[in-house]
Amino acid sequence: MTAPQPTTALAQLALALPAAQLLTGPRADAYLRDQSDSTPAGTPLAVVFPASTEQVAAVVRVAAAHRIPIVPQGARTGLAGGANAIEAGIVVNLTKMNTIVTVDTVDQTATVQAGVRTYALARAAAAVGLFYPPDPGSWKGSTLGGNVATNAGGMRCVKYGVTGNFVRRLTVVLADGSIVHTGQRTIKGVSGYDLTALLVGSEGTLGIITEITVGLLPAPADASGVSATFATTEAALAAAAVIVASNRRPSVLEYLDGPCIAAINDFDPESRLPADAAALLLIQSDQAGQAHADVEEYAQILKAGGASTVSVAHDPEHLDELMSARRLLQPALQAARGSSLNEDVTVPRSQLPALLAGLTEISRELAVPIGTGGHLGDGNLHPVIGFDAAVPAQVDAAHRAFARVIALAITLGGSASGEHGIGLLKKDHLDDELGPVLLDLQRRVKKAFDPDSILNPGKKL
Repeated sequence: MTAPQPTTALAQLALALPAAQLLTGPRADAYLRDQSDSTPAGTPLAVVFPASTEQVAAVVRVAAAHRIPIVPQGARTGLAGGANAIEAGIVVNLTKMNTIVTVDTVDQTATVQAGVRTYALARAAAAVGLFYPPDPGSWKGSTLGGNVATNAGGMRCVKYGVTGNFVRRLTVVLADGSIVHTGQRTIKGVSGYDLTALLVGSEGTLGIITEITVGLLPAPADASGVSATFATTEAALAAAAVIVASNRRPSVLEYLDGPCIAAINDFDPESRLPADAAALLLIQSDQAGQAHADVEEYAQILKAGGASTVSVAHDPEHLDELMSARRLLQPALQAARGSSLNEDVTVPRSQLPALLAGLTEISRELAVPIGTGGHLGDGNLHPVIGFDAAVPAQVDAAHRAFARVIALAITLGGSASGEHGIGLLKKDHLDDELGPVLLDLQRRVKKAFDPDSILNPGKKL
């Protein structure tokens, strides 16, 4: 194989893009990594900012000609190292591709470029009476391309599902620079293999997603909500289980443990989460015609389940305060502990008590702080392991705890990742979950899409 010629490649990139869309040297340092701690990042040959699918394809053709690795990158809100730069590679940052192409009120779809922020799409849909349900915690910063690449979830998954449930069609640049369109704008379509579903969650290892068509829903009713604190985790889980089993489906069912509550209150002076609780539940309904009644019923269930405090909110301002506080989970814990390893394990809901009990045991045995919050309604929790990066013993203990948390989730019938992706952080933990046969099959799929392994190599698999 011919060795890469960086000088020639840079010259070709300079011909393919305006000078303002090409960074090299120290100017590229701001784009080396995502928000994960303790994941490696290399020094790239260049960071490019294409403004169109055609420009992405031109960049990929240069990379393919020289066998240079490519890292697709959005807003870098990820927590697994999936967008980290690779040594001597090309980082393709898609944040300049931020146009909402169409919002179709008849077909109830939206087509957006990959760099559009999740929040911007949600607001554009709401402006015409429609609704885009996926809402990852970083929705004001994260991009649709990144959400699709990791199949991001969020707080409304308990009712509506994850990003992939709404993706209809993708425009993708393949490893040779060719442009393809997968899927359909229609609700139904089964011609050929479902390559759209394969690309969702592929973390840039099969192609670079440049444009996305998503399905939308009619706008829901104004939400009502209730928060409740408990003296024990067991009581909170039991009350949540009763609500999930009822015929009043919540649109949000979130959990925070005591360390998370304390960290959020310390991080945000305006946060007024109840202190001194072992657990907090945040529950909402947006069901038209019955959201108010749903929440009143939730409140009765929580009181019967032994809640220490129950606070009902039917006004948007109070609900926004609670949701905003919940979205601070990861930055608050990271700030409290200096550095953190962020899990997003998922288990069947019936195994949540065993998962939380196991987390307590791991924290005690390894003497590492673990704060846990997340999406209780769908079994996807975020244990955040704190450590001081300057103390080698703490770094080692944190990584051992990280591995044990993943092993625990898999033992309980769950997964290493529910929504953050694998990236670099979890790649070494896939064997136990997938096994050698499935891993080999997935590597063969990767080879079919990317024979020279230039698309985000070393990530995901």
